[in-house]
Amino acid sequence: MASVEGYSLELPVVERARSEQADLAALVGTYSGLLFRIAHSVLRSRHEAEEVVQDTFVRVLEHRRELPGVRDVRVWLIRIAWNLALDRRRKIRPEQLDGVFAESLAARNVPADRALHDAQRMKVVLAEMERLPKAEKHVLLLSAVEEMGTSEMAEVLGKSESAVRALLFRARTRLRERLEKGGRG
Repeated sequence: MASVEGYSLELPVVERARSEQADLAALVGTYSGLLFRIAHSVLRSRHEAEEVVQDTFVRVLEHRRELPGVRDVRVWLIRIAWNLALDRRRKIRPEQLDGVFAESLAARNVPADRALHDAQRMKVVLAEMERLPKAEKHVLLLSAVEEMGTSEMAEVLGKSESAVRALLFRARTRLRERLEKGGRG
């Protein structure tokens, strides 16, 4: 701080740095849970998802000058986390994926036998989702796990809204057919 005749003046650089720290802290508080769920839905590993969230905010720091120009911060952050999670997913072997992902999606307030059945069913559904073409799997994850709308999914995936709707329709249809064909419908 500099002072002039007894008045303290904050330097513009210091003031801007404090403002950026406050902005980043607000982003972390608001979006870290959402980004964790996005990353976890792709990676199915708590540790890897936490790493993705950290890396996402590191990217934000690296590109903080662009932040004022971002139209929708939520979608921008989701897109960063989504891409980082996909990059990590390519480096992880399937057997390294966390086996408790399906259980984490099952309801907590149901009897144990029902929770076990639901978790087993969820594992079957997730296994079938894994077999879907990549683009279809991605729209299903964003739609079902994160309950994103078509326009948000289109921004995250870099596709048109009509392309996202078509992918979502095909993915749901293909998944339903596979589950019914397998006698698990």
